[in-house]
Amino acid sequence: MRSSRQYDPDLTPPWKRTQPVPEVAAELDLVVEEVTTGFCGAVVRCEKTAQGPVVTLEDRFGKCRAFPMEPRGFLLEGRVVTLVRPSAGVPAGPARTASGSLAVPGARARVARAGRIYVEGRHDAELVERVWGDDLRIEGVVVEYLEGVDDLPEIVRAFGPGPDARLGVLVDHLVPGSKESRIAASVTDEHVLVVGHPYIDVWEAVKPASVGIPGWPRVPRGEDWKRGVCRALGWPDHTGRAWARILGSVRSYKDLEPALLGRVEELIDFVTASSDSCP
Repeated sequence: MRSSRQYDPDLTPPWKRTQPVPEVAAELDLVVEEVTTGFCGAVVRCEKTAQGPVVTLEDRFGKCRAFPMEPRGFLLEGRVVTLVRPSAGVPAGPARTASGSLAVPGARARVARAGRIYVEGRHDAELVERVWGDDLRIEGVVVEYLEGVDDLPEIVRAFGPGPDARLGVLVDHLVPGSKESRIAASVTDEHVLVVGHPYIDVWEAVKPASVGIPGWPRVPRGEDWKRGVCRALGWPDHTGRAWARILGSVRSYKDLEPALLGRVEELIDFVTASSDSCP
């Protein structure tokens, strides 16, 4: 007589079977811990890649790391969970620009102000546009790049700054005793603000973790810094491609060092201040 009993095809003993875990949407600012490394941080990005969905976490020190969204890959309040991509159309909080400002839906670009922000170098200008572009268009601020600051006093005089045409200048490697600091000190117009960051090049203003490197290498004095960086990191000796790789890793202000963030915000505030608040 043939038995009608149905058998479970899974012969694994019940006590050894993997129990299902909840799926949780990787919404912005959700704090989780990656089970393998113990890295704990808030969700700052969730994206689809050729290898599958990836989530980027930022810890309390500002360090970012990306992890594949594998089943049972994270802990949420001590419980094992599977992170999944948020559903399309479900907002993950107020929309923000790359600089962290609240986005203004449907806002049109303002007619350009007479004031300007000058930055030293094309890469600097591209990085500022990458992070602050939306804000600058709403404020009507145009960013232009300088080949260098050796002729800054003459450039300022040619611009003709005034109460309604304020000029902000961002300088690389503005540290005490440097050539750049002496040039900046020679500009004394009250309608001009010259600030700078301490880095040899704006590449260093991008957080190494965002680029996927342990740190920016030290390049011997007298050696071309960008080419030295490429050689030290084992990248092709092509600074254009290297910059494309670095710029591509920047998605928001969180990928930049505070020493640059503060200076750019300071320039935007200065240039957009009304004439009534001029010193």
